[in-house]
Amino acid sequence: MTSERDRVVQGLADDPRVVERVVERITDVVHRQVPAYAALDGSRLPEVRAIAAWALERLLRLWADDGELGPADLRRFRGIAAARAADGRPVQAVLRAYRVAAAVIVDEIAAHAPRLTAHDAFALTRQLLAALDTLSEVMATAYAAASEHLAGDRDQALRLLLDDLIAGRHASVGALTDRAARLGVQLPDPYCLLVAEPVDPDGGPYITQDAATGLLASLGDTAPTGGASTPIATTRGQRAVLLLPAAVADVPKALRERGWRGCAVGGESLDRIAVAHRLAVDALDTAPVHAHHPERVLTEADAHVLALLAGHPVAAPDRIGRLVLGPLAHPGQRHLLVALTAYVDAGSATAAARALHLHPQSLRYRLRRIRELTGRDPRDPWQRLTLDIARTVMTGAGG
Repeated sequence: MTSERDRVVQGLADDPRVVERVVERITDVVHRQVPAYAALDGSRLPEVRAIAAWALERLLRLWADDGELGPADLRRFRGIAAARAADGRPVQAVLRAYRVAAAVIVDEIAAHAPRLTAHDAFALTRQLLAALDTLSEVMATAYAAASEHLAGDRDQALRLLLDDLIAGRHASVGALTDRAARLGVQLPDPYCLLVAEPVDPDGGPYITQDAATGLLASLGDTAPTGGASTPIATTRGQRAVLLLPAAVADVPKALRERGWRGCAVGGESLDRIAVAHRLAVDALDTAPVHAHHPERVLTEADAHVLALLAGHPVAAPDRIGRLVLGPLAHPGQRHLLVALTAYVDAGSATAAARALHLHPQSLRYRLRRIRELTGRDPRDPWQRLTLDIARTVMTGAGG
């Protein structure tokens, strides 16, 4: 004969629709009540749901069978704790998330079991207390061990930190700061995320960590002095990814000496480096050959223009216009914007000067000022295109 306990477990664990609803409720409550989880972005919530589904199923089965956590359960908890040590989420927050989840599960059981006996209720209480006690001890120990390992191999720990940043595995800026502090470093803020690749890769499908570290070392002497931030390098396939101070100099020279090219993006907060990385990667994937120049790297403005051309803009048009045009977007520089428009439309300085009733030398002076203010030469085909797109979207956005 099926007991009330068995009936509840079957109703909660064996119906996928019920499981999905309970898991979503657990995820929502944890996300709202635990600050470290409230800061998680959408890329991290699927992992929370997966762990919640597993925990729900295990707790219900243990309650149904009067069982206890086994070696496989403990290994999984150790793995979760090590992953949280790596992404900087405090173990106290993780354990609180499990306690919050347990309360949700109890509420669901109560809702499904109006005739639950006192014996079954006491058994559930014992099961929860025993499970929480065991996982607290196991996870705290594993978390401490993982933290010590990360701090012991500092170079590897820094690479893992950057790997997690560009993959979006983070909790918040505060968690990142705490993790960096445990490693004795300070992350560059403001930062420049440089994604670089060989122009003509001949070393196979992957770039080595030594090559990425070598590029980082070549930029070390040019980093601004007086700060305590630590630049970091890692690799992604045939590309190096460097987290640098925003004011680092001579990046084009360092890339040129290696026969490399790259895209440098900043502007996002530290907990959104994954967005900057995706923007830079997409720019390198889609940029035409003539967009690359030995004297410069693709910038955040170039990356946004390329995203716009590809049909998936990340920024609003008016922001793209400001990124490309810089001071040129100020009303006080309207005469320069008019000169740029005439030059782009006419195709030459002489024709543009004639259209504006200016001396050609005056028009050329204005083109030089445009180059000085924006860092973009209207005579260069790619930079002329970006300037043209920027003034067009600014006009369309009412700028």
